[in-house]
Amino acid sequence: MSSDSLKNREIYIEMNRIGQIVRVTAMDTASLTEAITQGPASAGEKALKDAAIKKLEFVMRKKGLIN
Repeated sequence: MSSDSLKNREIYIEMNRIGQIVRVTAMDTASLTEAITQGPASAGEKALKDAAIKKLEFVMRKKGLIN
């Protein structure tokens, strides 16, 4: 996980390939907050997961769930 603010949280990642696009869902199990992003399949699994986690962090900060 790339973010310190999500360090001690359990995050589920789901990846679904649809043609040349991969839809990535990241969900925090404690707050049941999820963020969905998508990107090209050529971007690689790590880059897509990092983008989804970064978006989840943004959403959780916006909701006031993390600092």
